[in-house]
Amino acid sequence: MRDTFNEINITPLTDIFLVLLIIMMVIAPLLDQQGISLTVPENVEQSQVKNDPQILSVYVTHNDKYIINNEEISPDTLGTVLSKEIKNYPDGLLIHADGTSTHGAVVKLMDKARYAGVKAISLDQI
Repeated sequence: MRDTFNEINITPLTDIFLVLLIIMMVIAPLLDQQGISLTVPENVEQSQVKNDPQILSVYVTHNDKYIINNEEISPDTLGTVLSKEIKNYPDGLLIHADGTSTHGAVVKLMDKARYAGVKAISLDQI
């Protein structure tokens, strides 16, 4: 004759819950550290705000040509022209890229601009 089980052993179940509790206790502090650290600008008086930003506009055409100040610039001289022009535009560079221009042409312009010392680059699709 077989002995019947009258009670359930909950020790393995308790072990599993304790392990899960420990894992949650270790992970919970890490979840609070998400996000981006941003610095919020202070209030600036209106007299300190520039009304006319000085931004150099560069156009990238559909056939990957560069236009600065209504002049077409060859890719070979792009770096030197940017170095000369950016001195007059301290607020950065705005790239107007044609929707059909290649990604490589825009990236090349961004690389040349960074090498020329441009601190801020914005991108606009025309």
